[in-house]
Amino acid sequence: MARYDYRCSACGTVFEVEHGMTEHPAVRCPSCGEPASKVFNASGISFQGSGFYNTDQRGGGSATAATSGTADSGAAETHACENCPHKADN
Repeated sequence: MARYDYRCSACGTVFEVEHGMTEHPAVRCPSCGEPASKVFNASGISFQGSGFYNTDQRGGGSATAATSGTADSGAAETHACENCPHKADN
């Protein structure tokens, strides 16, 4: 069961109703009895930091400068493929 906020269309009262996620009941205001509609709120999830995904599911080690956003802006200008790890695959 999940809890949802509803707002009365007549008096503006906000209240909670608990029902299943797949249910769509006709909800009425407990104060005046008029129809109420579901209130949609922003998610409680907050993504903060310099790239939470850099360490997600990664096996050990630390993020590289290129993926962590700490590389200087001139790095792309001095790039040479002979220094790249993929060069060894050729």
